[in-house]
Amino acid sequence: MSEIRIVLVGTQHPGNIGSAARAMKTMGLDRLYLVAPERYPDPEAIALAAGADDLLTAAVVCDRLETAIAGCRLVLGCTARRRTVPLPELSARQAAVRLRAEAPSGPVALLFGRERTGLENRELHCCDAAVHIPADPAFASLNLAAAVQVLAYELRVADLRLAGLTDADPEAEPAAVMDTVEPAPREQLERFFGHLADTLDAIDFHKGRSPNRVMQRLRRLFIRARPDLRELRILHGILADAERMASLARADQPGSARTPARLDPAAAPTVAERTDSESPGTW
Repeated sequence: MSEIRIVLVGTQHPGNIGSAARAMKTMGLDRLYLVAPERYPDPEAIALAAGADDLLTAAVVCDRLETAIAGCRLVLGCTARRRTVPLPELSARQAAVRLRAEAPSGPVALLFGRERTGLENRELHCCDAAVHIPADPAFASLNLAAAVQVLAYELRVADLRLAGLTDADPEAEPAAVMDTVEPAPREQLERFFGHLADTLDAIDFHKGRSPNRVMQRLRRLFIRARPDLRELRILHGILADAERMASLARADQPGSARTPARLDPAAAPTVAERTDSESPGTW
């Protein structure tokens, strides 16, 4: 459970931060991340933590979501309603089982959004799947700390089940089947998305149209595929060659000066950066 991060994004009321910390501690969770909270630290947070002050003291406060989820192999986002962002949907129980199954291999994160508006679309783009609590549609107003409590409880049950201290839940088991290959860290995947966007611009893929919809779909494709670091190096190499060929094609046009392609040396690895088993011909 120590690798499971509870990430509160843009929390507006400090009391909800304290109540969320209390909900976490009762279920054995202790990794609290706060992204751009409006008021923190604050005495109200300490008061409503009701003994979970240690979680508040140890909480990691970040300016950007990308910092809070850096290094995470799985990121799930809680949302109360359907969004335009196409994401796989998990129940609270399925999400807990999946997070608990992934946690032994590295950090994972569960995101909660603002009290009034939840997670923004750009924040959901960073998630592998959405988590939905099936509240009564007639009154689906679930307090932030209450939502944290629901997911914290499911994580506790999943942890006990994994330890053999409670009966297995056959409905939740399919979500626990995960790849054995270590996926690339989140920051490496975001670097690849930046390189991909630059390359699509370089080859004039969008033909003057907005790139937003295409990039959203490509993000979903690669997040769903969960590429590892070696696969990302292959993709970076393909993009670098595409940029190089686009630059040569432009240089061959009448009146054009021959200039090298603009490459990101931090994104595309050199031959020296490959392992001995990864020759230029085989990667």
